[in-house]
Amino acid sequence: MKIGQLKKPYGIKGWLWVFSDTDDRTAIFDMQPWWMKTATGMKPLTVKAWREQGTGIVAQFEQVPDRNVAETMNGVTVWVEQNVLPETAEDEYYWSDLVSLRVLNEQDEYLGNITEMFETGAHDIMRVAANSDSLDNEERLIPWHKQTVIQVDITEKTVLVAWPSDY
Repeated sequence: MKIGQLKKPYGIKGWLWVFSDTDDRTAIFDMQPWWMKTATGMKPLTVKAWREQGTGIVAQFEQVPDRNVAETMNGVTVWVEQNVLPETAEDEYYWSDLVSLRVLNEQDEYLGNITEMFETGAHDIMRVAANSDSLDNEERLIPWHKQTVIQVDITEKTVLVAWPSDY
């Protein structure tokens, strides 16, 4: 499961900025081992050191000895195996589990599938993309909020929302 992404190099010793997909962004370091997705498949990514730096996080890795290597790492995604993730509470979900779920409203209209989850200042947002089977061709941005999300059924791969199609 994807938990983050490496960003630009920081300094000259091979440190990189790390973007964390976790709610508590430093919790990403409790989830080990890390794997990086490369053109030739998954490879280990071993954290040597990390710290909070301003509003972000920087880390140093065994596989990145210097800035030259770090320059090639921008955009590399960080993954862990599902079994190292903390258990979620009953009404909590990993974003990676929500992407691709079918979104239906209370009128039983199929609005499309979740293609992305992202954060704004106020709420997490589902990007729901239309497809050939959906009600219309509209892309919808629907807040992930207890007043909007009525039911999530991971087994059935559906999310029921209080979101009329004409919103």
